[in-house]
Amino acid sequence: MRFVLLFILLSFSSFGQTTNDSISTQRYFEDQFYLGLSYNFLLNIPEGSNQRNLSYGLQAGVINDIPLNRSGTKAIGIGAGLALNSYYSNLVADFSNDEITYSIDDDITRSKLETHLLEFPVEFRWRNSTVEEYKFWRIYTGIKAAYIVGARSKFVSDTSSEGFYNTDLSKFQYGLTLSFGYNTFNLHAYYALTDLFDGSATVNGEVLQYRPLRIGLIFYIL
Repeated sequence: MRFVLLFILLSFSSFGQTTNDSISTQRYFEDQFYLGLSYNFLLNIPEGSNQRNLSYGLQAGVINDIPLNRSGTKAIGIGAGLALNSYYSNLVADFSNDEITYSIDDDITRSKLETHLLEFPVEFRWRNSTVEEYKFWRIYTGIKAAYIVGARSKFVSDTSSEGFYNTDLSKFQYGLTLSFGYNTFNLHAYYALTDLFDGSATVNGEVLQYRPLRIGLIFYIL
């Protein structure tokens, strides 16, 4: 009887260890945090308008990694983060009499539109990582939704400097994303599917239909 009980206990212990080891080696999570730096291009610019200076973007956030297969090479990432984007051009915004108007001025020193956003990325993730390997190739593609919580226009000339909070932007933004690379450094691109302005902004009779294209580096951190 003692031998039977000992055999059952050893068998149960062995089964439990195998199950736990199998789970630990088959399911794992990657890339819980991200930091990004980009150059911001403006597409669909009106005639006579051009970009100037360094239009840049910064982003940071956290992503919940959900493996889709036992090996962990495929996953869905759902996250939230913050972003700051600046766009420099010769487009000048003016606020007077409770109205925002726009003009193109090549004589200004600097004109900037800055946005602050809450971002919500959703990614399909492929990587050739393992539980023991922390250097691997990755391709992440998906869609990113964002909500503009604040925006500011500012211009500087030889004689003056003015700025105000901008209210004629599309609050809800979304676009396609693609990230790929190896280990720490990864290329990242975002292509907007929505216009930056809400449709009420015009310059020289033309509706402003700016669409951002952001290209840069993104760093994923466990």
